[in-house]
Formats: sequence, C-alpha cells, structure tokens
Amino acid sequence: MKKLTLSILVSAVLFSSTIAVAQNKEQLVQESRQTVKAFGKTLKGELKAAIKKGGPANGIEVCNTKAMKITEAVSKEHGVQLSRTSLKTRNDKNAPTEWQKKVLEDFEARKAKGESPKKMEYSEIVEVNGKKQFRYMKAIGTGQVCLNCHGEKVLPAVEAKLSALYPNDKARGYHKGDIRGAFVLIRDVQ
Repeated sequence: MKKLTLSILVSAVLFSSTIAVAQNKEQLVQESRQTVKAFGKTLKGELKAAIKKGGPANGIEVCNTKAMKITEAVSKEHGVQLSRTSLKTRNDKNAPTEWQKKVLEDFEARKAKGESPKKMEYSEIVEVNGKKQFRYMKAIGTGQVCLNCHGEKVLPAVEAKLSALYPNDKARGYHKGDIRGAFVLIRDVQ
C-alpha cells in the first residue's frame, strides 16, 4: 500500500510539474508574440517612413543602420535576445544556427502543404550549458512592400545600393506570401 501511495504521490507531483511547465511555456509564447509584434511594428514603421521620404533605395538604409539598433533596444527592454534570420540571408550576420535552420525548413514544408506563414510559429524549452532556455520563432511573410528590395526584379537604384552594402546578398527572388525568414527570440528561464 505504501508503494502505491508513493507512486500516486510521485505521479501527482510530476503531473503538476508538467502542467506548470506547459502554463509557463504558454505565457512565454504570449509574451514573445507581443515582443516580436512590437519589434516588427517599429521596424516596419521606420521602413515605411524612409521609403515615403526617399523611395525603396532609402529604405535599405533603415535595414543597414537602424535595424540592429532597434533590435538591441527591444531586446534590452524585454530582457531577451531578439534577431532575424532566413534561409536566404542578406546580411551574413543573420545566418541561421542549426536549430533555426531546421525550424525555417519546417516552416517551408508547412507552407508547401498550404499553411499561411502568418500563423507559423515555433517554441521550445531546451537546456543549454546547464541552463534552461526558451526559444521562439515567428515566420516573416513577404508582403507587397517587401518586393521592392526582395523581389525578383528591383529598381536599378535599389540594385546598386544592395550591391554596395550587401555583396553576399541572397535575399532575392521572393514573391508575395513567401516566407522571407523569421523573427527569433531567446530567453533564459528558470
């Protein structure tokens, strides 16, 4: 009887722990969605303003000079590591890690089956160097404005600016609705 009681107690504790982890993970996902949304809105606002002021070539300056500052500010404000990555990077500094590459490939497979990039996200809690880490990725869909710099054909001024700033640019040839990459958010958890 003692063994059965102990077994039931252990099962109850493990079950409670599993529920707590699931609830904590869901809270982390919700917070991550909000952080990524705020980041995307800020970056998109800067891009639209720059394009309105000086055309698509002017928008490239935002990505080249302001995007990292915005990323750092949002990361600091929310206590996370925020970045963007893609299977076809423009900036080599944004190359995906192995786990990010697998998620991006999974996003592409899901899109091929008809899922909208707008709904695609991924999250997990893993142990890295003895510490728990929450990882979150949200797919970035290609909108109409994105095609100015990421489409199959770009204006000559855009081409010249991209060639000058990003000699290893691979972020071209997209169509509206394609997955251009993903936002990545990482945070340490207890």
